[in-house]
Amino acid sequence: MSVEIEIEVATAVDQEMMEAVAQLIPQLSLSATIPSAAQLQEITASTCTTLLLARVPSQGRRIVGTLTLAVFRIPTGVRAWIEDVVVDSTARGNGVGEALLREAARIAASRGAQTLELTSSPSRESANRLYRRLGYQARETNMYRKAIA
Repeated sequence: MSVEIEIEVATAVDQEMMEAVAQLIPQLSLSATIPSAAQLQEITASTCTTLLLARVPSQGRRIVGTLTLAVFRIPTGVRAWIEDVVVDSTARGNGVGEALLREAARIAASRGAQTLELTSSPSRESANRLYRRLGYQARETNMYRKAIA
């Protein structure tokens, strides 16, 4: 079942966004810290990051999902990376994630990116099915991480 979904670019931080992020982030990661208003303002003010908000008009236009898109130039071209895709558990299965991903792809392409990348935990089975259905392909790569702080 699909519902009408509106996707918008966050341009300012307000109480509604703060409350939505505080509700959504723990659904993505129990170990993640909820960003402060200043940190969200840094994201919305950056020319390299775009915070997308998903709203459902039939539910009072409340924020039911977010996605962060990073688009940046490196010597080999323009890269686009998706992070922190989260849809409220009450809104899953209604096309919210797909709408967020499609808008991220549109924005990335408009900024010159040729590809769009993301990572996802294997345990997020429904998210991984969505990514594959939308044409994302698993890559043979070694992903490394080093804690620096």
